[in-house]
Amino acid sequence: MTDPRWQQLADILVNYSTGVKKNDRVLITMMEVETLPLARAVYAAAVKAGGLPFVEFQSAYLERDLMKYGTADQLDWVCEMQTRGMEWADVYIGLRGARNPNEFFDIEAKKLAAHKKSMGKISAMRTEMTRWVLVRVPNESFAQQAATSLDQMMSFFFNATLRDWANEANRWREINQVFQAAENVRITGRETDITFSTKGRIYEVADGHMNMPDGEIFTAPVDDSAEGNIYFEFPGVYMGQLVYGIRLELKKGQVVKATAESNEELLLQLLEMDEGSKRLGEFGVGVNFGIDRFSYDILYDEKIGGTIHLALGRAYAENNGINQSALHWDIIKDLRQEGAIYLDGKKVFESGRYLI
Repeated sequence: MTDPRWQQLADILVNYSTGVKKNDRVLITMMEVETLPLARAVYAAAVKAGGLPFVEFQSAYLERDLMKYGTADQLDWVCEMQTRGMEWADVYIGLRGARNPNEFFDIEAKKLAAHKKSMGKISAMRTEMTRWVLVRVPNESFAQQAATSLDQMMSFFFNATLRDWANEANRWREINQVFQAAENVRITGRETDITFSTKGRIYEVADGHMNMPDGEIFTAPVDDSAEGNIYFEFPGVYMGQLVYGIRLELKKGQVVKATAESNEELLLQLLEMDEGSKRLGEFGVGVNFGIDRFSYDILYDEKIGGTIHLALGRAYAENNGINQSALHWDIIKDLRQEGAIYLDGKKVFESGRYLI
């Protein structure tokens, strides 16, 4: 018997997250075979809502084959079927199944960067042209990387997603109002003291309309404003590769020095992807205290209550961001044990607790 929780989640994704209406064209990406139960449930929910759904299949195995055997031209290729799909769709629902996090371990950094650049163009079209939501569906591989059992991971997953999202958002909007009223942000913590401006930028509350599970407040820093240094306790995760001990120094909004304790070559390659990849495209705070563990997956990790994240590269238009890049790479900093956030000089967060 099919687990009824899949249909419950599908109803949230179709009717709450993306608001599918009659005759909406709905592109559903089934990423890995394990997402089939949810893909079927989402397809059915979209039909019931009057939509016109279509399911496509993708896999990390196929990406690996492209990067392993492809030429430079093939890696630079932006698939026409995917670009036309984004132009066709009113709604995009990405069901991102997990694969071995080390699947791309032996792929050269420059090939990873080239492939990510082409995929970034598809991602940019998705954010600009569709109502979209992404959900990471756990499996044995995901549970293993999070150091837990599959049963525990699935319980964690459904507890994090089957929620009254409208109610959850009320508290987050209160926090958002305080951030929106400020113009300058300062973050302190381990090896960290960084400032930037958010004047003229818009803070958004992520409450289940774009990612599932959700729980972040985010904006786009003013492009030339970031000054200082930051150290990230958690590794940067990029297409399955881990970059530990990232330290960045920024001046006039641009990364001028970058080091890492491991996989530094990949970090430096990504910073050279294009003109915008050295600037900050996003500043976000995690407000979902129901997500309390780092699972090496950005769709969960950026929501951890008591953390902040900065993204290198592309800024979002809904934040009034203007930085353009094929890269958008979120890196998480843990402030739960040590660290503070100041808005216009006033401390609003310290060591895992909002003072708002």
